[in-house]
Amino acid sequence: MIQRRARIHGRVQGVFFRDSTRRIAIEAGVAGWVANRPDGTVEAVFEGEPDAVERALAFCRHGPEGAAVERVEVSESEPEGLQGFTIR
Repeated sequence: MIQRRARIHGRVQGVFFRDSTRRIAIEAGVAGWVANRPDGTVEAVFEGEPDAVERALAFCRHGPEGAAVERVEVSESEPEGLQGFTIR
């Protein structure tokens, strides 16, 4: 079990980024959350098996149609035993 925190920069709000991320995470079996931030970025926490977390992060690197991802900052965190995946 691993946890990664991602901060996604670019045109990522108002393009269904959070809902699309939630859907991908649930399909991959990843727990965590995703939220818009006041600075225009999207922040997400993914927790699960390494391959599943990487699948969710890979999606964040391009986002849904309509998004224009400029960069993704990823940091490691200690797993917290999160359950489910929510939009905040």
